[in-house]
Amino acid sequence: MKRRKFIEKSTLTMTALSLSNGLFQPRLFAMNQKTKITPVAVATWNFQNATKKAGEMLYNGATALDAVEQGVRVEESNLKNTTVGNGGAPDRDGNVTLDACIMNPEGNAGSVVYLQHIEHPVSVARKVMEETPHVMLAGEGALQFAIQQGFKKQDLLTPESEEAWKEWLKDRNYKPIINIEKHDTIGMLCLDENGDMAGACTTSGLAYKMNGRVGDSPIIGAGLFVDNEIGGATATGMGEAVMKSVGSFLVVELMRQGKTPQQACEEAVMRTIKKDPKYKDFQVGFIAMNKQGEIGSYCIHKGFSYAKFYKGESTDTPSDSYLK
Repeated sequence: MKRRKFIEKSTLTMTALSLSNGLFQPRLFAMNQKTKITPVAVATWNFQNATKKAGEMLYNGATALDAVEQGVRVEESNLKNTTVGNGGAPDRDGNVTLDACIMNPEGNAGSVVYLQHIEHPVSVARKVMEETPHVMLAGEGALQFAIQQGFKKQDLLTPESEEAWKEWLKDRNYKPIINIEKHDTIGMLCLDENGDMAGACTTSGLAYKMNGRVGDSPIIGAGLFVDNEIGGATATGMGEAVMKSVGSFLVVELMRQGKTPQQACEEAVMRTIKKDPKYKDFQVGFIAMNKQGEIGSYCIHKGFSYAKFYKGESTDTPSDSYLK
């Protein structure tokens, strides 16, 4: 009897401690319950038309996945943007090749690389995610799949991009331009009213790259990563440097360890700087958002910024940088 009373007393004591420390299961259940929050859309560079499109969709009840896809499509159709989609700068052989990826709140992902003749690679990437057992399709296979899914072939090399390419051919000086035209790859993160997050990243890659080159943008974990329990991150700049650090995954994991989005972005950039003595010759930038809607950004060279749509207001915010 004494032993039984001792066990009962011990059990009651442990239950009381669990309740007082907030460790009781109902609290964990409450933490996982979805509560409506204020939606937000954020993207690399001053792509306010893209974040406005995504943000307005979010405020009308759209999912983060639908919003992020439609948001980046704005820049894929923007002929003045020579780093994304239609009108993108070609490789050194004159081919416009596009890369893109997308991630949904469930952790599923789709990606296309070296895709030609299709204006919206992000939408093809979503079809890869939803209609195939794969994550990534490349080249001719990606094009064939896109056509099977109803996408139309078109010539993506505009007269302006072709003229600039022919001018480049005179010297063939292959050196990445830092903060090219104050914009570059578009990576976007969206948080919807249910607290779910999705992300997308799309690009035409480095201007006049070697035929077949693929950068970080379509690589899950490098150019983009989303974990719906923690948050998301996306990258811009020199893709080779971002791939070497699996940069976006690194940022999300640092947030998982307790760092703020700003601290996580800073740490990811510093790791690139420490490992590459030529960091002054290229740009790398990250943006991140956690599940509370807090945003951080950091880059090597000044000039990088991020666009945000929040509570009906569209803004462009300069990023802090390592080199001032």
